[in-house]
Amino acid sequence: MAALDAPHIFINRYMQDKIAELSGTGLPFLPTLPTDYNGQVGDIQLITETNGTVPGGESVAVYDRMFKLRRQAFPHIKYEQLLYYFYSYGVDDLFRLQQQAQDLLDRGDESAEEINAWIKSVWETKGSNYDPISNRPILYFGTDAPADTNDWFALPYFHEMKIFQLEESRDIVDFGTARTWAGNKLIVDYCWHA
Repeated sequence: MAALDAPHIFINRYMQDKIAELSGTGLPFLPTLPTDYNGQVGDIQLITETNGTVPGGESVAVYDRMFKLRRQAFPHIKYEQLLYYFYSYGVDDLFRLQQQAQDLLDRGDESAEEINAWIKSVWETKGSNYDPISNRPILYFGTDAPADTNDWFALPYFHEMKIFQLEESRDIVDFGTARTWAGNKLIVDYCWHA
């Protein structure tokens, strides 16, 4: 089986790496999972979205990859979006995360060039591997690379990135816990090809 095309994984890893450089703290990026809902807003539990992995006092990013309608006949350039929910115990931390995301991903082709350079650097550091079937450059993010290509990702090439929020973005959300989480939604719009 060939390596997977998953550009969102590269954006997540890039954000993790750069946010750690900027703030000195790690930010876990976790996929969206269903929430429990028992009829009241306070019953929605963050723990279901993060699968019980968020220790107290941490911030977390929950993401969802969204495909967009292809509006051009050329099928190899794709337009997608990543929907992020940033959660934090502190509103100040939330504002910092939003600003760092904007600084990193909201400069069009400049942001794309920077993430492409980061991808190339990581790929070279990890051995410059190629898919034996397609001969495309591939990357494994773990420490011990498996022999087969099932856990490998094909390198994407990004053309442009921008971010935005919708008016219905979450502000301060009470998740029915003893603490109040600050949460906000951010959408990353990007163009890429394999």
